Amino acid sequence: MSLKKFSFNVISKDGSARLGKIQTHRGDIDTPVFMPVGTQATIKGAFIKDIINTGAQIILSNTYHLMIRPGVERIKSNGGLHKFMNCDLPILTDSGGFQVMSLSKLNKIDKKIGAIFNSHIDGKKYILSPEESIKIQLGLNSDIVMVMDECPKKSNDYELIKNSMELSMHWAERSKIQFGSNSHKGLFGIVQGGLFNDLREKSLDLLKKIEFDGYAIGGLAVGESQDEMFRVLDGLKNIMPEKKPRYLMGVGTPSDILGAVKRGVDMFDCVLPTRSGRTGLAFTWKGKINIRNSEYKSDNSPLDENVSKFDLNKYTKNYLNHLFNTNEMLGSMLLTLNNINFYQELMLEIRKHIKNGTFEEFYNKYIHIL
Repeated sequence: MSLKKFSFNVISKDGSARLGKIQTHRGDIDTPVFMPVGTQATIKGAFIKDIINTGAQIILSNTYHLMIRPGVERIKSNGGLHKFMNCDLPILTDSGGFQVMSLSKLNKIDKKIGAIFNSHIDGKKYILSPEESIKIQLGLNSDIVMVMDECPKKSNDYELIKNSMELSMHWAERSKIQFGSNSHKGLFGIVQGGLFNDLREKSLDLLKKIEFDGYAIGGLAVGESQDEMFRVLDGLKNIMPEKKPRYLMGVGTPSDILGAVKRGVDMFDCVLPTRSGRTGLAFTWKGKINIRNSEYKSDNSPLDENVSKFDLNKYTKNYLNHLFNTNEMLGSMLLTLNNINFYQELMLEIRKHIKNGTFEEFYNKYIHIL
């Protein structure tokens, strides 16, 4: 039986904001979409069924972490990543390149080989080439596969960023060859070039020539300001392929997402809602709440009385404050669900307003609140 081919359609636009649909053999994904991050085959502090009940339509997992623990062969023996973590949703896996740069105890880049690095867990030596990254992701049975790239830290060194971008483009071509003819999966190229618009344009031109199912924007959310990030997106929004999904990697805050949607981005991921939930920061339609603050000790109102999912409106700020200040794990679980639910509500409202042609009004109302 042949599997449904990966595809994407733009349904409508409001300015540069796009309403679309990604079709995969595991189900459709409405865009703009936010992908909760399941780094190590789990979204920390939450059951996958609850994540699905928030409205999530796709999640992200990390190639680097799964390669090191438990290893791709162990996951393959369990029927692939979806069965391993009991998740029926489509899964996007990153290439592992970012974690090689940010987490490994020691790393070396070899243009011909790839990344040679030592695990941040036990120091064991690994070699991750573009070909190996694709093999691992196909072994995990990911639905959207990312090419391997180098993600440098923020830098004003033009030559450094230029060389890094050119290396990533070389690796992208090798990744495409290794990916082969898996038409039921999506392979995304990654635009690099730091804060330099000419390098971003050159990177995109090279990726277009190789041809991918989607185009990600990498190398942001690495220390630049929001204005700097938006300037990069402004430089790309009119030259990105119109009929392919656009994915801003590792972003971000609700206001980051609003600003990026305004500039034509379709897909997002970030650890922020789950990580913040574990540390006591809640996202709400009235803004962020640090539930650890003493002012909530006598506040018997819920985080949001309108959120009935998971009975979240039955837990008072007073109680949540108590849970966090006594290090009870239920507090982290409740705020994780609250935050993932909020992000999915945000994306749903964004999609509704793009469809209705009122996205600009929605943007103006919430850009400074969220």
